[in-house]
Amino acid sequence: MSNWNTKDLITTDKQFVWHPFTNMPEWCAPEHEPIVIVEGHGAILRDSRGREYIDGNSSIWTNIHGHNHARINLAIREQLERIAHSSFLGTTNPTAIELAREIVEYFPPKTLSRVFYSDDGSTGIEAALRIAAQFFHMRGEKRAVFVAFRSGYHGDTAGAAALGAAKMFSVDQEGWRFPVRTVVSIEELEKLSRGQSDEVAAVVIEPMIQGAAGMRIWPPGTSTAVRDWCNRKDALMIADEVMTGFGRTGKMFASEHENALPDIMVLGKGLSGGYLPLAITLTTEEIFSEFDGSVTDGRALAYGHSYTGNALGCAAARASLAIFREENVLENLQPKIKKLDSELRQLRGLPGVTEVRQCGFIAGIDMDDAEAANEVCRRARDYGLLTRNIRKTIVLMPPLCITDGQLERAVSALTEAICHAARQPEGCASVRPGLAAASPSEVAKS
Repeated sequence: MSNWNTKDLITTDKQFVWHPFTNMPEWCAPEHEPIVIVEGHGAILRDSRGREYIDGNSSIWTNIHGHNHARINLAIREQLERIAHSSFLGTTNPTAIELAREIVEYFPPKTLSRVFYSDDGSTGIEAALRIAAQFFHMRGEKRAVFVAFRSGYHGDTAGAAALGAAKMFSVDQEGWRFPVRTVVSIEELEKLSRGQSDEVAAVVIEPMIQGAAGMRIWPPGTSTAVRDWCNRKDALMIADEVMTGFGRTGKMFASEHENALPDIMVLGKGLSGGYLPLAITLTTEEIFSEFDGSVTDGRALAYGHSYTGNALGCAAARASLAIFREENVLENLQPKIKKLDSELRQLRGLPGVTEVRQCGFIAGIDMDDAEAANEVCRRARDYGLLTRNIRKTIVLMPPLCITDGQLERAVSALTEAICHAARQPEGCASVRPGLAAASPSEVAKS
């Protein structure tokens, strides 16, 4: 049983804490009891009252191998015994050096060969934008416009937000952002005039699938078409793999599906296995070599953060990469992707469900509206599943380590929640009996 004082924790949270993307008056209302997560093992989370949940969105798309993985825990402990952090400005450290080499080895020679560290996906994108803009400036080319796709999301820092989040969340602030041109499709990109194309520094895309847009899957060939356009127009291609990287789409990186390697790639979220804040901006030797001087003469990248190259984060990331190798994660993921596809079929045709999409081990379930999706996510907790919706889309993106039994329970929990939210429990009559209704403590046993 739990020894946590849940009431005191919630009272203190409501008094002192400001949560992201949250209606704080609703959060702080006396009748609202937030879930206080205190523990996790594998794909299971436990709250302060001892209730257990399947981590249905990988703790905001970050966790890869499950919580409390022995390999990553050990790597962090061993690094902690040496040093937790030291400045990456003027010095370096072994774990950051080795991680850079290991990441670069995933890509063909003479492609993505340089690693710039930052803290999270937003700052990784911010670095990518600055690198691209400064690259062309130092070459004397007047390319300062970035092209982003409508409904794309690339982070919340000022530059990254200009690519989509600012408009998505209605917080656009003139003067904060890089010049951005938004297009809807490849067809619209192709319609840019020569003069417009000549202004473009880079095209930014989430390969295969747009995340915060509601898990919207790109038509086949989209990444290839962006790569081709950039080649023809002498612009750079930036691939935002913050969500899609590290197995989510069935391959290590989503860019592999169409063999459309970008000039700059941003990795985050799952980079450390979901343990610690860490991001990487990868780029080519051609781009890197242009930065051949000092900050004073404008030829060094004047960007960085206090925790750049953090040793603990890099140790966790190296351990995560080792798990991919040692546990054959990508190979073992393929039948799970098929299992997910099979399980998702029971959601089609349920009351209120308008579409079900899957890309690798990522699923988006569209409801009639955002209110319905939010209600389903709330009710799913009663059946041992913790996930969130993006407006009208329910996201199911569990850790890659989830078992078949847990995957069955997760989808059955959604089925029960959807039917009860629609006040049509009879619609659940055909659901595999007993799965969603199992007590939370039984969830971990599957």
